[in-house]
Amino acid sequence: MYNLQNRIVFITGASSGIGKSCARQFAQLGAHVVLTARRKDRVQQVAKDLASEFGTKTLAIQLDVTDRKSVFEAVEALPPEWQEIDVLVNNAGKALGLDKGYETRIEHLEGMFETNVKGLIHVTSAIVPGMVKRNRGHVIQIGSTAGHWVYPGGTVYCASKHAVKAFNEGLKMDLHGTAVRVSSVDPGLVETEFSLVRFEGDSERAKTVYANMTPLTPADVADAVSWCATRAPHVNISEILLMCTDQSHATMVNRRSS
Repeated sequence: MYNLQNRIVFITGASSGIGKSCARQFAQLGAHVVLTARRKDRVQQVAKDLASEFGTKTLAIQLDVTDRKSVFEAVEALPPEWQEIDVLVNNAGKALGLDKGYETRIEHLEGMFETNVKGLIHVTSAIVPGMVKRNRGHVIQIGSTAGHWVYPGGTVYCASKHAVKAFNEGLKMDLHGTAVRVSSVDPGLVETEFSLVRFEGDSERAKTVYANMTPLTPADVADAVSWCATRAPHVNISEILLMCTDQSHATMVNRRSS
């Protein structure tokens, strides 16, 4: 296994959900964790809680991945002891609405592609050159089953996640000949704030997404992420497609009678 003790792990979207669970998992493994998110108070609290519980070093940074200049400045401004990033977890992402592709609101289109695609590329571009220089590192993208299958109402979101899948496959080729690893963990239904964001705060509608079935938890996804990161250095897990037992395809979900 690859020992993560005292290694630096950089996580985007770490204030809640999958990102928060990934931070917890890596802290538990003894890694030093850089937690980034737009919500400053929340990400600071997560960092404080992890440091208290596990005794590991944490660093909280307010960061909007869609702002390329801010991303590069944040990475360049890392204290010296935080600069040699071993694992990057690109988790920040969102889905907005369930409109037909040709009816997608411009703010939804831009919101999804700015965060899911461009934001992911910004962070990768800021961090990977250092990994190449050190000939060591691991990039782990949080993809989605939406990057494998398209479903009605998800045309633009699925397009953004297909772009992530293509970028990740190309990134591995770009890094050919180096010891930098590239992985993607692609979950299906995970109960987080994802649907609450998608439906613009409509909690009742969001609850129906996970009704009468048992979805994945953020901890389930974090477990897969840490498994990728702890394989022996000569092992590269290219992709994990992860779903709960009640889900068999994009829209094929077993729902039990309430």
